[in-house]
Amino acid sequence: MSNEDNEDPERDVRKRIVRLIQATGQVRKKQLTEEELQELKTVASRLDQMLNAAADEDRQALRSAAARLDQLLADLGTGKDVTRDFKRRRVSHGREE
Repeated sequence: MSNEDNEDPERDVRKRIVRLIQATGQVRKKQLTEEELQELKTVASRLDQMLNAAADEDRQALRSAAARLDQLLADLGTGKDVTRDFKRRRVSHGREE
């Protein structure tokens, strides 16, 4: 999965936000007060932080999954029986079958 693939959803969200802001700005022609402008900047900053935090969490989850896959492949390469690990995970996640 390339870096561009990871950025597509974030880029789409940003584009949608820009379009909504532009559409709202076209309808609303009154001048913003300094207080309203500051509030919008604060909200935009918080939204940016939330998007970055979500992206960081996604990256961390992908790194963790890649590490588990690397370990699984290494274990398979040495002939280790990995089925027990899968069964144990299923039970620990409440999905015993």
